[in-house]
Amino acid sequence: MIVFSVVEHPVVTAWTDRLRSIETGNEEFRRLLQQIGQLMVPYATEDLPTEKIVIDTPLAKTGGHQLQGGTPAVISVLRAGNGLLDGVLTILSDADVGFIGLVRDHETLEAVEYLVKLPSLAGRHVLVVDPMLATGHSAVAALDRVKDQGPTSITFMCVVAAPEGVQHLQMHHPNVRVVAAALDEGLNNSGYILPGLGDAGDRLYGTDA
Repeated sequence: MIVFSVVEHPVVTAWTDRLRSIETGNEEFRRLLQQIGQLMVPYATEDLPTEKIVIDTPLAKTGGHQLQGGTPAVISVLRAGNGLLDGVLTILSDADVGFIGLVRDHETLEAVEYLVKLPSLAGRHVLVVDPMLATGHSAVAALDRVKDQGPTSITFMCVVAAPEGVQHLQMHHPNVRVVAAALDEGLNNSGYILPGLGDAGDRLYGTDA
């Protein structure tokens, strides 16, 4: 299994670069992020196992396939993860959904947890969504919570990743697959991704940075 991959698709790339622009307003930012989430689902779920079933069509019986273990559960890392969640749920519409609320301590860059609301994840495939993978501290904290429940597999899906964040996540969770729309240059002294796209939560909801 490839543990880190960048989606190579012209629409995903173009929409991600439009997200970056300071000229992209809140409404367009929301729409683009939702569309990127929708477009990335096939890549984030391409390793899911299937099992054979028998299907009764109106005319005959035939062999078919279904997802082994059912539709993956989707976990949004608040608050920016909700920008991807809407797009993901257009494809995985019957998914159980959970939320993990984390905020960055700007002094330590560590993640501070303020909310955990998860469905049962034992023995299930799980997709965790967060637009940004910067230092990796928030991702690791979220994955710690998810792994506590004993899922079968976890994929972390983001739009923009920094090499430092990928390395930190893989050091703590080497079996988690990471799928990104772009791998950027790195982090600045404040722990923000360069060139990045700014604070995804602020740009989604029009709040002050």
